[in-house]
Amino acid sequence: MPSQPSKDLETFDNPQPDRDYTIRINIPEFTCLCPKTGQPDFAEMTLEYVPEKLCVELKALKMYIWSFRDQGAFHEAVTNEILSDLVRATQPRFMRLSAEFNVRGGIYTTVVAEHRAESWVAPAAVKLP
Repeated sequence: MPSQPSKDLETFDNPQPDRDYTIRINIPEFTCLCPKTGQPDFAEMTLEYVPEKLCVELKALKMYIWSFRDQGAFHEAVTNEILSDLVRATQPRFMRLSAEFNVRGGIYTTVVAEHRAESWVAPAAVKLP
């Protein structure tokens, strides 16, 4: 049976919950529809997060992203909706979703949305010589 789009976000246990580390996921083929014209909008998304207890499963993420293909949504709304769903599923220490939408009418749009757990403090950046 072929894969189908799905709003279900499966997770798995963080293999290193005692360590702050960053997971970066590049999503180069996001599509949704312009809510005004119905024309397709294309974006490259980058998901970055510091997990707490759970990580998002990649195939489930792919099916979730696919579920937006036929959905009309403003860039700002869809970026924040995806971030909210991912935060709800994984409860990360920190999560950032950057969405770089392709040109439409001579205008590029980039939307960056972030979540930070109240109790989490980012470690100091290490600058090596």
